[in-house]
Amino acid sequence: MRHKKDIRKLGRNKSHRKSLLRNMAISFFQNKKIMTTEAKAKQLRTVVERLITTGKKQDLASIRKVNSYLNHPATTKIVMDLGQKFKERNGGYTKIIKVDRRRGDASKMAIIQMVE
Repeated sequence: MRHKKDIRKLGRNKSHRKSLLRNMAISFFQNKKIMTTEAKAKQLRTVVERLITTGKKQDLASIRKVNSYLNHPATTKIVMDLGQKFKERNGGYTKIIKVDRRRGDASKMAIIQMVE
């Protein structure tokens, strides 16, 4: 049975997938927008929204939790600022916009960006 197994493996092992999502999250928080494949965007959404929700608490434990995942001090500050910005919002901090297929391999592409 596949109950509660909602992770997409993305054709990678666990450590590679973790570092991929960590790097994508860092660049997402720095640029506020990323163009990637649809599957990666959907998986990145869960990571980003959990980090912002954790950052909304603004206590030492949540700062350390976000910093331990991102391991990038400038990005941790951005997440804490976004937590204050979305304080009244109960989730749904990002949106995914589907775009045309990639020319080389016809992969489904999407843009993931912050909701303003």
